Parts: sequence; C-alpha cells; structure tokens
Amino acid sequence: MVRSAWLACGWLLAACAHANDAGVTPTEIRLGASAVLSGPLGPQTVQYGEGSRLLFDAVNASGGIHGRKISYVTMDDGFDPKRAVDNTQKLLKDHKVFMIFNNTGTAQTAAVLPLLKESRTILFGPVTGASVFRDNFNPLVFHVRASYGQEARRILSQLKQSGIGRVAVFYQDDGFGKALLAELKKASEAEQLPFVAEIVVDPKQPDFTAAAAATAQAQPQAVVMGTAGSTFTSYIKAVQQTPVKPGFYGFSVASLDVINRELKDKARGTILAQIMPSLRNTTIPVVAEYLKLLREKSPDAAPSTSQFEGFVHARLLVEGLRRTGRDLSTEAFIKTMEGAGEIAFGRFTARYSPNAHNGSSYVELAIVDADGQLRY
Repeated sequence: MVRSAWLACGWLLAACAHANDAGVTPTEIRLGASAVLSGPLGPQTVQYGEGSRLLFDAVNASGGIHGRKISYVTMDDGFDPKRAVDNTQKLLKDHKVFMIFNNTGTAQTAAVLPLLKESRTILFGPVTGASVFRDNFNPLVFHVRASYGQEARRILSQLKQSGIGRVAVFYQDDGFGKALLAELKKASEAEQLPFVAEIVVDPKQPDFTAAAAATAQAQPQAVVMGTAGSTFTSYIKAVQQTPVKPGFYGFSVASLDVINRELKDKARGTILAQIMPSLRNTTIPVVAEYLKLLREKSPDAAPSTSQFEGFVHARLLVEGLRRTGRDLSTEAFIKTMEGAGEIAFGRFTARYSPNAHNGSSYVELAIVDADGQLRY
C-alpha cells in the first residue's frame, strides 16, 4: 500500500514537473511573457517585443524550427509585480506556454520565480541585470544580457579614469532603481569613488523639480542614473534648467529612442552603457541579420537599440531550440544549453554551463552624438 502510494505520488510529481511541455505541439512552440507595456517604460519594452517578433516571423516564414512555428504572447503588467504574477499564472494555465521569454523588471522577475519553479518552466532572457539572479544560480533561468553590476563597474571605472571626482546618483524608489543603486554602491567602493549625493524620486509621483534642486545643491560633475524611460529624460530636462551642468551616465536599459524623442538636441553628450554591439558595425553577423530583416519588413523603419536587444534575445533562443532538436522538452533544452559552452554571433558571445547561465558579459560605453546616434 505504501509502495503504491509512493509510486502514485512520484507519477504526479513527474506530471506536474513537465506540465509546461504542453506548450510544445507537433506544429507549435508557445512562448509568453508578462512585460511592462504601459507607463514610463512601456514604449521601450514594446520595442523589445517588436525585435523578438521580427526574428520569430522570419523563422516561421521559413518553416519554423524542426517544423514548429513560434507563437509569442505578451501581457501588460504596468510594472506591477502582483500583475506580473497574475499574468504569468494565466500564461501557464490558460495559454499553456512552454517558456517565459523576455519578461521585464527586477521585482517582477523575483515575483514570478516561485511559479516557474512550481511548474518547472524555463525563464529565458529576462530584461533585468540584477546580480541577485546571477549570484544565486537557478537552473531554470537563462540570462542573455550582461549584469547591472558589470555595467556599473564599467561606468565608475570610466569616471575615475577621466578624473571626475564629484559623482551623484539619481534613482527611482522601487525594486528596479534600488537594484541599480546597490550595484553602483558596490562599484563605488571598488573604485574608491564615493558619491557626493544620492537623489531619489518616487516613480509614481515624481517631483523632478525637487530632484533637480537637490542635484544643483550637490554640485556634481557627473550623475549616474538608476532609472530608464521617461523618468530618465524628465530628470535631465529638470536639471538642465538649473545652473549645474553635469554629465549624465545611464545603464543600458535607458532607451536611446526615448532619449532622442524627449530630449532632441539636448541628448547630445549623454553616455550610456551598452550590452549589445553597435548597430553601425555591420560586420557583426547578428547586426547585419537584424538590419536586413528590418529593411525587408519595412524599408523606411529606423533601427532601434531596444528592438535590437529583443532581436538578439530571440536569436539566442532560436539557436538553442534548433540545437535541441525535434525532441524538445524542458529537460532537453536545459541539457543542450548547458552543453553549448560559448555561442557567438561575431563579437557578441554568450556562455552557458551546468553551473552558470549568465549569458553575455559584453559591456561598452557609448556617447550620444549630434545626430542622436551612439558612438562607441
């Protein structure tokens, strides 16, 4: 009796562990994500999705992956962790997705991880560079982009080498902003470059005038921004109305498209960490592929750095799905990726092993020029 009960329990556990494999059918691979599609970060996140779909559409048009077409459903969480959990539950139970792909947000990612563990569902390419997800290895999570810690160290190292000693931090008071602040503090200690001020804003009720006044009082030579979207540009606009003229440094999550649209010629000189290769470097295969597919879809479309990041995430996923073969499952995909070692698209490389799923460590700094383009 005990043995039969144990066997039944084991069968049920196995069924639950592989329930999400229902997202793989003879003709389809279902992907989904809860993402911030509205609010200050919405326009940028929409671009990630457009870049991913650009590749998925091309793959599907050529017959799919081993005969299966990719479908990708995104649901708006408005940057709310609770909504992210609700959306992810729906994606798992109603849409029966095989994998969560390219979800956004640090707090949102942390909130959905228990659901993914329970259902044994892979999370591929979350748009967060928080070190906590990399320092605490999770076999179900595969990162693509470099970490915020790597970006912070690159920014602070550049500031110190440039002889800039008065550095302030501006960040938004939520999980995302606090994650960036934590990485900047670590980098500050490593470089022995203390901050002259830490200026915070409530992203839901921001007072940019007060933030700008606090900045002016601190008299920084440079401000490192722990934010993105319109919060990033609204703060710069406010500071530019004061007597101080610091240089502005941002993380890769600060969208060049939003910066150019909101700041126009005032964007010139802004320095951004970049975790993807330059779109000007067409000798890099993945850059050339993105530009080619974009022109084929819409000859007049302007290339987008955020769109390109979504494209690279999708390109790496597609490579993993192809290598896994026809017998696609959660376990088979994990085994394939962990045995892949380094996957290279020219200068952009990502590495996976049984002990680390950290993906890429590629970080460069780029400055916005007079034409609104990034110069690396």
